[in-house]
Amino acid sequence: MDVILVPGLWLDASSWDAVTPALTDAGHRVHPLTLPSAPEARIGDWVSAVVAEIDAAEDPVVLVGHSGGGNVVWGAADARPDRVHRVVFVDTMPPPPGAMISEFPVRDGVVPFPGWEFFDEPDVADLDDATRQRVAARAVDVPGAVPTDALTLSDDRRHGIPVTVLSGQLDAEAVTAALAEWGAWADEFGAIRDSEVVTLGSGHWPQFSQPDAFARTLQKVVR
Repeated sequence: MDVILVPGLWLDASSWDAVTPALTDAGHRVHPLTLPSAPEARIGDWVSAVVAEIDAAEDPVVLVGHSGGGNVVWGAADARPDRVHRVVFVDTMPPPPGAMISEFPVRDGVVPFPGWEFFDEPDVADLDDATRQRVAARAVDVPGAVPTDALTLSDDRRHGIPVTVLSGQLDAEAVTAALAEWGAWADEFGAIRDSEVVTLGSGHWPQFSQPDAFARTLQKVVR
């Protein structure tokens, strides 16, 4: 199986370094991506980068998107619904048409890493100081328009692609309750015909806080 790993904001392909060996040992062909970083890049350019990887693969692929990368993989799945075997969302949910990732301060046309204090405590509580320093040192600026660009989705066949949500803290019941407050997000998730929620028991960055356990879980759901 070809597995395409898409990082969240401020991360590059190296953010998957602790995950790829378990997937490779299981016989998968792993493709960790670094997304376009030119200041003028848009969300469509990020989606196109993933679509190009899908087109280059010989077989249907599994897409894995962490955080803001979830919007990217869902856009790519919409563009190639017949070529995607499964989509895995890491501590994020399938976005509805027109959704953006989030808003962050823009400086000189880019979104720099805002610092760990920007995030809610439950999201970062399991990251020790050494890990925080290491990840922050490797953070890359995000093109300024990407986080707030509206995602284009137009092919309802995406709802036939199996979806796994790897949630840091919420179980399936809690996800359903949270989605009830999110309007179009609930509609999008409800339209997916084959979905599951797996609880990791982690913060927002399990690939850093619990890499071995996360890698084992990812190996199980990439099927």
